[in-house]
Amino acid sequence: MPRNKERTLDAYIGAKVRMRRLMLNMSQETLSGKLGVTFQQVQKYEKGLNRISASRLFELAHALGVPVGYFYDGLDEGDALARVNGGKGGLQDSPPVSPLMEFISSGPGVELNKAFLRIDDDKMRRRLLAMVNDIARVTGEPKS
Repeated sequence: MPRNKERTLDAYIGAKVRMRRLMLNMSQETLSGKLGVTFQQVQKYEKGLNRISASRLFELAHALGVPVGYFYDGLDEGDALARVNGGKGGLQDSPPVSPLMEFISSGPGVELNKAFLRIDDDKMRRRLLAMVNDIARVTGEPKS
């Protein structure tokens, strides 16, 4: 299977690693120390440049306090996996990470989500969401 097709899944799992690490306010250096690798290796995992082995994924899950299945949550097999033979068993050439996943796994995305979750008042949350939607409508077309 060509390497660029494999990167689709690697990039998705890497984005999940990054998102969880940021949610824990953990640096790449701290995570690399827990794994016994360099922080550059963690960077490569997060970008999907280096494949994460099954044993390393298990170690990552433990270090980040999540089950191994967390890294696959939200993955749509219909989108990620091609049909068998003539593409069967391989990954599609679709973008490795959706713009939504890219944002959610970014520093500002994690920070925004944490702040939103600290708002206890449901009415205030709905007002804030309506305001953000209004701003998005005024500033341009929504990105899907």
